[in-house]
Amino acid sequence: MPKNIGINVKVPENECNDKNCPFHGNLPVRGQSFVGVVVSDKAHNTVIIKREIIKYIKKYERYEKRTSKLAAHNPPCIHARVGDIVRVMECRPISKTKSFVVVEKLGNIHEK
Repeated sequence: MPKNIGINVKVPENECNDKNCPFHGNLPVRGQSFVGVVVSDKAHNTVIIKREIIKYIKKYERYEKRTSKLAAHNPPCIHARVGDIVRVMECRPISKTKSFVVVEKLGNIHEK
């Protein structure tokens, strides 16, 4: 039975026994939430998310695109793959580089 994590996201259909899953484990989520694209899923239960940030340059009165990558925990019940568009949320540090967890799969960049 998945628990309510406090935000309006679609609950995954699959069950998992991961203690770091926000739905089936005991990992609380809080703070930042954003959407990104999975660019790597080679590590165990980890995905690398790429997100674009629009930054205003005051001197030129224009905007520029910047990208950043970060590692996020990928629970087995969500199982995000390369090319998936996902929603990630901030959580407590899981490892040295992981402080985010995937909470929802929104689609794939190859689907039109």
